[in-house]
Amino acid sequence: MNPRPLTVATAVTVPAVGVITAISLWSAVTDASPALIALDAALAVVSLAVSAWVLRAPVAGGVAAGLLTALSPVVTPVAGFAVLHTARSRPLRQALTVTLAGVAGQAAQGLWRPVPGLAYPWWLLLMALAYAAVLGWGVWAQARRNLLDEWRDRARRAEEQQRQRVEEARRAERTRIAREMHDVLAHRLSLLATYAGAFEYRPDAPPERMTAAAGVIRDSAHRALDELRQVITLLHRDDPADDADAPTAAHDAAGIHRLIEEARAAGQSVSVDGTPPDADLAYRIVREALTNARKHASGAPVSLIFDGAVITVRNRSGPGGTRGAGTGLIGLAERVELAGGALTHETVDGRFQLTATLPEPA
Repeated sequence: MNPRPLTVATAVTVPAVGVITAISLWSAVTDASPALIALDAALAVVSLAVSAWVLRAPVAGGVAAGLLTALSPVVTPVAGFAVLHTARSRPLRQALTVTLAGVAGQAAQGLWRPVPGLAYPWWLLLMALAYAAVLGWGVWAQARRNLLDEWRDRARRAEEQQRQRVEEARRAERTRIAREMHDVLAHRLSLLATYAGAFEYRPDAPPERMTAAAGVIRDSAHRALDELRQVITLLHRDDPADDADAPTAAHDAAGIHRLIEEARAAGQSVSVDGTPPDADLAYRIVREALTNARKHASGAPVSLIFDGAVITVRNRSGPGGTRGAGTGLIGLAERVELAGGALTHETVDGRFQLTATLPEPA
């Protein structure tokens, strides 16, 4: 972590004020000779340059300032500043090095320039305590800054993780809507294709039958457009919570019977064995199976077998139809597996069979 930047003006002004104060105090309490006063004045100027050095190289500059305190007390403020700055911006080991250099300089200074009225051991103890206090202050400031930086990093990571979770939820919901669009529109459009084929191959059909087929085509087209409009509206939403709260139609056994009747009305041969389960997932399985049969095995009879929680769909390849990519069955298999069931399909000797096992009700 980088320390909070200090301006050069601040870094120079603080030691300079300390130096001037130290000179004034020292001159007032001691009977210094003119030579010592000149030395103090010269070292006061040098300490200004050392303070700038401390900013660029805290350890080297701090050690130099600590050693200079052996010559004059006017360097003490710069040495203290070096300890504080090093403790705030460098590891503790380096800060201890600067601190020990300062204490050593003070020890040497006290030997040849003792303070009147204060014994040398007490002087050394007070200096050591003062440097230790400055060191502790700097270490505490660095620890506090590092802790705040860590909290900011955690907050940023938490925000990023939350944003990723929102994006993943949005993508998952968009995928669900896209699969629903595929299932619904494929069902409607396959019915339209079947009725249109009836017009093409049976132009001599009775007018009543032609009118009924035209009505079914119009109704299916309107429903397909409405469902497409609803799906597009959901896809344009930015909030995944809105998508999750969007109403989804649930279907039951009656819906399965309507699917079968619609398929038969379109001319598809559908036989039923057993009672359809009262489950929305069963409805989706039957819808996808009938849609695939109309698209890929047009004209072939379809057999629906309901045996409790097991649904079996069989049909042979018909004279018409197209080959598909199989994305509908892949999506349906994923949906069934996510619900706790299983779905398999295979084609043997031109006969297609789909077997779905519904999950047990909760």
